[in-house]
Amino acid sequence: MLSPLHSLLYPAPHPATEIWAPPRPPNRSSHSPLRPPPSRSVARAAPTLSAAATAVTSPPLPKKKVLVPIAMGTEEMEAVILAGVLRRAGADVTLASVEDGLEVEASCGSRIVADTHIAACADQVFDLVALPGGMPGSVRLRDSEILQRITVTQAEEKRLYGAICAAPAVVLMPWGLHKRRKLPTFRAVESNVQVSGELTTSRGPGTTFQFALSFVAQMFGPQAAEDMERTLMTQLDDDLERSTEVNELAWPLDHNPRVLIPIANGSEEMEVITLVDILRRAKINVVLASVEKSKNIIGSQRMKIVADKCIMSASDSKYDLIILPGGPAGAERLHRCRTLKKLLKEQKQAGRMYGGVCSSPKILQQQGLLGDKAVTAHPAIVNELTCKVIDQSKVVIDGNLITGKGLGTVVDLSLAIIRKFCGHGRAKGVANGIVFEYPKS
Repeated sequence: MLSPLHSLLYPAPHPATEIWAPPRPPNRSSHSPLRPPPSRSVARAAPTLSAAATAVTSPPLPKKKVLVPIAMGTEEMEAVILAGVLRRAGADVTLASVEDGLEVEASCGSRIVADTHIAACADQVFDLVALPGGMPGSVRLRDSEILQRITVTQAEEKRLYGAICAAPAVVLMPWGLHKRRKLPTFRAVESNVQVSGELTTSRGPGTTFQFALSFVAQMFGPQAAEDMERTLMTQLDDDLERSTEVNELAWPLDHNPRVLIPIANGSEEMEVITLVDILRRAKINVVLASVEKSKNIIGSQRMKIVADKCIMSASDSKYDLIILPGGPAGAERLHRCRTLKKLLKEQKQAGRMYGGVCSSPKILQQQGLLGDKAVTAHPAIVNELTCKVIDQSKVVIDGNLITGKGLGTVVDLSLAIIRKFCGHGRAKGVANGIVFEYPKS
């Protein structure tokens, strides 16, 4: 039987090819067995964090040049996931601003600093031009004459190009690049990803991983895409519960939730931006705080993010939840921050919520914040945890602690936070808004 990703490189002879996407299973019982800490003498085969933080290198992949243009109002999840996944795959990705400056404020308020201006890309040849959506970002991309020339030339010379969410309708159609092609814009067709010749389109923020992986398959081959899926842990649906809760505790609030996300150089930017984007869609007050001397952060995939505050300034307030992103280097820098350590200790003592994703549960353990709690974490660090670990769940909630398994489970983690604070209806509404399948009840 052919790999599901095989059709990305070898599509059937039809005008448009739908990309296979596995159905998500229903949310099964939340009572998963707890796994006691494994013996240190037993070796476990697991994806490593170093592999997750670098490009796939076996076999060596040829360098491919990719352009991801951004603007004021660009959907930040789409831009950052596109760039992050493709950089991990070995592509040379340029984030280019169509604005006068390099820093753009994205549609949900994240501030991203581009690598260069679009004018610097005018004479370059790219293997792929991929347009993120978002409003009014898509309109501002459409109005860039330089980007239009680049993309039209890309199509005429039969090199890869693509667009997601609002961009197929708002950008490609006015440029005449939609003719005789199916465009799965936000709600246009049922497939999450559609390949039509050199053009690939997708539906929304919740389908961006599939969108990015389709480009990995087209540029580097199906095996590279399947390897990347395993590294990112984006295809775990058949094996894992969506969310497991033990020692159930209500998170009651009489005010709009306040969430602190501390970040450092080396933090995993896809995790950071996904958390910020989705939580803000639920009207949760999110503060992104740098533990560095500057608010300007360089993530694990070399993307530049501007925090809302420095950690000292952020420490003046109380938060209903403090959630740590992963990224091995970033997590270690978070661990060394005395101000954050004090905030986390006070958070636990006050009975307020806290948590982490991917590699950061290890930091929580080092600071004595796990105790006899149950968690999930990246497979590369679970042998280092002395608490109970629930392997078969993307998200684990134990009282006032919430943890996520890895990068490919951050959307589920974000929606679980919304559900605990705001209820299932709000979480379901946000999931629908980003085109992400979510349980009906």
